[in-house]
Amino acid sequence: MDVGIVSYGAYIPRYRIVPGEIGKVWGADGEAMSRGLYILSKSVPGPDEDVITISVEAARSMLRRCDVDPKRIGAIYVGSESHPYAVKPTSTIVAEAIEASPDMTAADFEFACKAGTAAMQCCLGLVGSGMIEYGMAIGADTSQGAPGDALEYSASAGGAAFLIGSKDIVAKINRTVSYTTDTPDFWRREGQDYPSHGGRFTGEPAYFKHITSAAKRLFEVMGTTPADYDYAVFHQPNGKFPMRVSKQLGFDDKQIETGLLTPFIGNTYSGAVPLGLASVLDIAKPGQRIFAVAYGSGAGSDAFDITVTDAIEGLRRDAAPTVRELVERKKFIDYATYAKYKHKIKLKEAIE
Repeated sequence: MDVGIVSYGAYIPRYRIVPGEIGKVWGADGEAMSRGLYILSKSVPGPDEDVITISVEAARSMLRRCDVDPKRIGAIYVGSESHPYAVKPTSTIVAEAIEASPDMTAADFEFACKAGTAAMQCCLGLVGSGMIEYGMAIGADTSQGAPGDALEYSASAGGAAFLIGSKDIVAKINRTVSYTTDTPDFWRREGQDYPSHGGRFTGEPAYFKHITSAAKRLFEVMGTTPADYDYAVFHQPNGKFPMRVSKQLGFDDKQIETGLLTPFIGNTYSGAVPLGLASVLDIAKPGQRIFAVAYGSGAGSDAFDITVTDAIEGLRRDAAPTVRELVERKKFIDYATYAKYKHKIKLKEAIE
């Protein structure tokens, strides 16, 4: 049975802050940080936005593009590392908001920045086995960075939703493989507001090892090379890592430019690869092939080989904003407003 993407939707908050604005507060060279990370600005969730609202907006955009009744969705999975509740699922609230049937399964996924792609893999399995007709997988985050920490220059917000099915597939998922190890490069304990990270350790033994291992395994399984793909999307904690890993694997700048969003909106964590993939689907044509590899700290990578089908021409892509339109819809704010929106200022009573 062929299984793949039936529809998709995305959402990115409109607020933005530039690295220079963050740097001047902490006495750092924000412009140098911007150049070093290749991040020109990052998205900031509004005071009334969180992973739930981002997921709902993405899901509604997804449904506007197709004719699938949400009551036919048999599984809803939301992948994130910033779920609003420690104990209370995001997925059930999303299901209620889109008026899905209670005759379904739902769960929240966590695996750092690859929780969304892990959700996609589970939906693929359920649909492929015939257990459900459609599954919805969402990757979304309102990621955290401690005040003054390097993460504060990149951690942003956004997400994308994908409807997985076996009918009217606009992008067939030919194969997915994963590579996973216990590599503690990034973590946040229960009750902590901000994550800790292993600094330079997060590069070679974590991000690059896992991305390249999963990618090479997929090449081996599919019998392909980078030349066989029109587009490539990689996890993008900053603007430079995906450019570097793409060259290591043999891809060129033209193949990755459509899905490379971090320079403009920052690192959306679980939303990074889903948003990059959505950006590609906004312009993809029948027969074009997509290579995508997500990465999650802790650590693991999910790799996908995807072929766009003729059905993409019938998808109402103009029924919802494209990713590029969401990127360009922006309002810049200062650090004080950013700190307020991100709840970085704690009331004394709340601390006690």
